[in-house]
Amino acid sequence: MAVQAKPRLVGVNHVALEVGDIEEALAFYGSIFDFELRGGDFKPGRSVAFIDMGDQFIALSEGRSQKPDDHRHFGLVVDDRSRVRELAEEAGAKVLDGPTLDFLDPWGNRVQVVEYKDIQFSKTDAVLQAMNLELDKTQEAREELRAKGIGS
Repeated sequence: MAVQAKPRLVGVNHVALEVGDIEEALAFYGSIFDFELRGGDFKPGRSVAFIDMGDQFIALSEGRSQKPDDHRHFGLVVDDRSRVRELAEEAGAKVLDGPTLDFLDPWGNRVQVVEYKDIQFSKTDAVLQAMNLELDKTQEAREELRAKGIGS
């Protein structure tokens, strides 16, 4: 009997966040980040909304049932991180102390924000073009990618 290979992880399609209220969540995240709504299903008490990120998305789901996140978090990649802290504070987020830029949204979801140029994560040229973005990587990020045989 042949041994079957296990499926390989190739990326994240979406992240699902529980929030108390969809409209409040869209207003909160919209006051920090520029995004387009991919779609949603808006029913009282059961709404979902999808925030577009090119070839990925964030799914907001109404009905937070767990306590605030401590170490569990997800990382968002942005084109420019310079104003995120200020905008998050103005939106009412609890910005956390530490070496990274993390904040808690009003429902306790922990968000870590990193800048595209600084990390290995890469969008294809076609996705960047569709998003109207021209982004580059730092030399360190390019070296990390080259060490994995990605890029030149």
